Amino acid sequence: MNPIHVIGGGLAGSEAAWQIARQGIPVVVHEMRPVRKTDAHQGEGLAELVCSNSFRSDDSEQNAVGLLHHELRRSGSLIMSCADANQVPAGSALAVDRNGFSDAVTKALENHPLITVTREEISGLPPEDWDSVIVATGPLTSPALSEAVLERCGEDALAFFDAIAPIVHFESVDLSKAWFQSRYDKVGPGGTGKDYLNCPMDKEQYDAFIDALIEGDTTDFKEWEENTPYFDGCLPIEVMAARGRETLRHGPMKPMGLTNAHNPDVKAYAVVQLRQDNALGTLYNMVGFQTKLKYGAQGDIFKMIPGLENAQFARLGGLHRNTFLNSPKVLDGSLRLKAEPRLRFAGQITGCEGYVESASVGCMTGLFAAKERLGQSFESPPETTAMGALLGHITGGHIARDTEQGSPRSFQPMNVNFGLFPPIEAPKTDADGKRLKGKDKTRAKKGAMTQRAKQDFEGWISSLEPRLAAE
Repeated sequence: MNPIHVIGGGLAGSEAAWQIARQGIPVVVHEMRPVRKTDAHQGEGLAELVCSNSFRSDDSEQNAVGLLHHELRRSGSLIMSCADANQVPAGSALAVDRNGFSDAVTKALENHPLITVTREEISGLPPEDWDSVIVATGPLTSPALSEAVLERCGEDALAFFDAIAPIVHFESVDLSKAWFQSRYDKVGPGGTGKDYLNCPMDKEQYDAFIDALIEGDTTDFKEWEENTPYFDGCLPIEVMAARGRETLRHGPMKPMGLTNAHNPDVKAYAVVQLRQDNALGTLYNMVGFQTKLKYGAQGDIFKMIPGLENAQFARLGGLHRNTFLNSPKVLDGSLRLKAEPRLRFAGQITGCEGYVESASVGCMTGLFAAKERLGQSFESPPETTAMGALLGHITGGHIARDTEQGSPRSFQPMNVNFGLFPPIEAPKTDADGKRLKGKDKTRAKKGAMTQRAKQDFEGWISSLEPRLAAE
């Protein structure tokens, strides 16, 4: 049997290769690092996490990304099994030791008898005799391959900037000012309810910090980068500050659900949170602090944060350009390039955003390619599931035109969220017949949506193959 080729060894490519091999089909994974490095990656391992180390909420009953975790685990996901094996405390979220996670994925793929990992850059379109190819090159697709694909499909690329948050050495944090607590004391996978380091600010400190952010020196853009829009889900902190002085207090620096252990009677005006970044607990990343500030400015400004006056940084923040396809126009319902169906796409290059979303698109693409190679019929996951909802956005769920202005609207990356799911009739009363209102009504609606999704996903995954469904 001819192998299926996967170009790119990130989360999507790794998951796609794993799913194909589980179907008994040989796979060749082509990863260009270390032959060609990127601006964001630091190592050579597969599935390297270049931004946060969080897979976000693990709550499959009330959160869309937690539901995606459930569906991936149900699919026998390599990414989720390695994440679970390398988790670090993070409240109600699932966060991982980034090095341990990458090492586990790399070892699993390199040791699989049906998977071959080659270190080489694929320049331009792959050879014609590669009759089934998955392009999972992510937001950092090499220029040569990106230009060839875009020329072939006849569409201009869309791009956005993605910023990386700084990482701090734990021993340099002043624990007489910072304290451990998860927001609302939530206990997540492997957590204790005290999984974040919290640094409080009063109003005077917050105002001075905002002024410094707005006035801070930022990186210069190259000419080709100047008109690239940001993705709203990963805005640099100084851009958020410039949008309004209170923006950060209602975003990554919100003080709600936190009580200063050193001064419990005084409510903080704003709080900076740091999350454990490795299993040893020696590194913590600054949650939501993606930035394009120059390194010198970062050191000066971030040391204004109480508790971080003497902070030592293992990595400062950075910025890179992300590229993705106009997927609703160029991809079909099974993620094939309409102009050349032997090519499928997976991961962030398709217009999904987030680690778990990338892995889930890799999972679907791998299953689609495997079933096609085996000559078996297959269907997309129901739109009522998290995977199906995300696939619907990628292949056709965008708004093509602004109805009020009559102008075209661009396709934008999207995290999985309940807004992508078909509506559902939520329960109006609780078990005692009491009418549901407010937050209780919202929780009931989300619960109904996730229950429907799990039931529909179970039917879909069970229909693919008895062996796959049983694992």
